[in-house]
Amino acid sequence: MKLCSIASGSSGNCIYVGSTYTHILIDAGVSCKRMEEGIKQIGLSPEHIEAILITHEHVDHVRGISVFIKKNRTQIYGTKETLQALCQASGNGNIPEDLLHAIKPDEMFRINDLTINPFSLPHDARNPVGYTVEADGHKIGMATDLGMYDSYILSKLVDSEILYIEANHDVNMLMVGGYPYSLKQRIAGSKGHLSNESSAELIKELLHENMKHILLAHMSKENNYAELAYETVKQIVKENWVWGSNVPEIIVANRDIPSEPVELF
Repeated sequence: MKLCSIASGSSGNCIYVGSTYTHILIDAGVSCKRMEEGIKQIGLSPEHIEAILITHEHVDHVRGISVFIKKNRTQIYGTKETLQALCQASGNGNIPEDLLHAIKPDEMFRINDLTINPFSLPHDARNPVGYTVEADGHKIGMATDLGMYDSYILSKLVDSEILYIEANHDVNMLMVGGYPYSLKQRIAGSKGHLSNESSAELIKELLHENMKHILLAHMSKENNYAELAYETVKQIVKENWVWGSNVPEIIVANRDIPSEPVELF
C-alpha cells in the first residue's frame, strides 16, 4: 500500500491511497489541475482513480470534485448527509446520482482489494468521518478535522502502520493571533481542530512496534509552523518509543507540494 499527500492545509486537502490494483483519493479540496498534477507525480493518470472518499463537505475538502468527476466519472463515497451538502453547494448540483454512494460510520465497505472503515469524527460538519484503509495485511489510518479524540477514535486507528493525523495549530499562536475571538473558539473547541499538543498525545496512544510513518496534516498557515509541529510530535515519539531503533518517520504534509509517497511492503 502507498499514501501520498497531494495537498494538506486549510486551503485545500487531497490524499492519494492505493494498492497494486486500486487507486483512490481521500478528499478533493484543491483544483482539478492540482489533483491531476499530483496524481501524475505518483506515476498514474486521473483515469486510474476509481473513487473519491469525502470526509466532509467543507470547501477545502471538496473544491475540485465537480470538475474532476466531469472529466473522469469517478465514483464518490461519503455519508448521506455529506453527499446531500455536496450536491446542494453551488457548482455541484449536477453530479450524476449513479456516481454517489452513501456510507455509514462503522460500516465497512470494499473497493476491489481495499477494505475501508469510516468512523465518526467530532467536527462542525454534517456527519463527518475519518477513514482507515486496509489491504495486503497493512493498515493506513487517517483523521483530520477533529476537535478532540476519545477511546472510540483510538480504537479505529489502532494498529495503523501509516498515520495521517491533524496537527492544525499551536495554541499560543492561535490565541495571540489576529483571528476574531469567535473563530479562535471554534478552532480550539471540541468540534474544531487538533492542536500540535493534542495531536502528539493522540499519536502517543497509538504507537506500536510496526508503525512506519506519521504524517502531520491540515496545518494552519497563520497559526502554526511546520518545524514547531514536527518538534512537538518528535519529542513525544522519542520519549515513548520502546521498540528499538526503527522509530517511525515523521513527515509534515505540505499545503502546496505533494509529499514523497510512503509505502508499506
